[in-house]
Amino acid sequence: MDVRYERVAKTFAGVEALVGLDLTVADGKFLALLGPSGCGKTTALRILAGLEEPTSGEVFIGERNVTRLQPKDRDVAMVFQSYALYPHKSVAENIGYPLRIRKIEKAEQQRRVNQVAEMLSIGQLLGRMPRALSGGQRQRVALARAIVREPLAFLMDEPLSNLDAQLRLQMRIEIKRLQRELGVTTLYVTHDQVEAMTMADTVAVLHEGRLQQLAPPAELYAEPANLFVARFCGSPPMNVLSGEVADGVFTHPHGSIALGRSDHRGPARLGFRPEHARMVESGAADSLASEVYVVEPLGNETLLALRVGDDLINLRAAAGANPTMGTECGVAPDPHHLHLFDADTGVAISHGQTDRRSKHERPPSQ
Repeated sequence: MDVRYERVAKTFAGVEALVGLDLTVADGKFLALLGPSGCGKTTALRILAGLEEPTSGEVFIGERNVTRLQPKDRDVAMVFQSYALYPHKSVAENIGYPLRIRKIEKAEQQRRVNQVAEMLSIGQLLGRMPRALSGGQRQRVALARAIVREPLAFLMDEPLSNLDAQLRLQMRIEIKRLQRELGVTTLYVTHDQVEAMTMADTVAVLHEGRLQQLAPPAELYAEPANLFVARFCGSPPMNVLSGEVADGVFTHPHGSIALGRSDHRGPARLGFRPEHARMVESGAADSLASEVYVVEPLGNETLLALRVGDDLINLRAAAGANPTMGTECGVAPDPHHLHLFDADTGVAISHGQTDRRSKHERPPSQ
């Protein structure tokens, strides 16, 4: 079932938590709501669940307007960060609870509990109590309780944030596999851009209550709509330098970079990803004068932090690269992967000065 927000806003004590959210999630798709703490992503999810009432706007599940319906009447299942398991009930009773309160026949309850437990590889845990489970096992039980309902949509609020790194990776894989297998529309709140980019069909980036960009992960990474998206999506984030543009050339106090065709003139910010630049000899054409600040060997690659004037930028280099800290060098960005942003608004500017914002994007907060 598709999910739709129409101009949804929410204000708490005069503070705008969500501003004019227009968003559609197609039937069976996985959407990640991504952004820093306080950006409005959990508020958007709670409004869909019926746990918060919007100040204005409407919410639809399929063709049904659910804006004023009680949570129990919306037919959605929510998975919380805290798991929210009943401590006095066994795993089987926790999973089956949504079926019991809907007065599903006992034999059918048992069948569905066993089916979903097998799907999540927790069949051997059905007789245990929550206190006897690990964090990963508790999360699987919480997922099983959501799945057993066969809801119209799954709503997940940072469900992996309490797990260690290895378990998070394992559960990311499991949730993505389950979502594809079940084909249920899913909204997933996270502040972790790796989770969003690896799991979702589409990512909605929010900042200060406003939707910044709505796009598939690859597009979000390759064509950020503004500076906030460019910096928030990617690890390390996009490098951004301030300078002036004239006659297709970006000029910085420490060098110049040819942009190719560009109608833009005046102050601008140049962006490039760490993998889209290389270290060159000091004084090389189309490079910026810099010095090696820190070298971070990661085994499969090396991260270089270089100082360009007062700015620090990151480069990805081959494994084994080990330049001496303090060495003077140049940074040469790949001319095919340059991004230009308006100095005042932060909005992306194409080489033809066409506004690259999607129709869903709002002007960024600087």
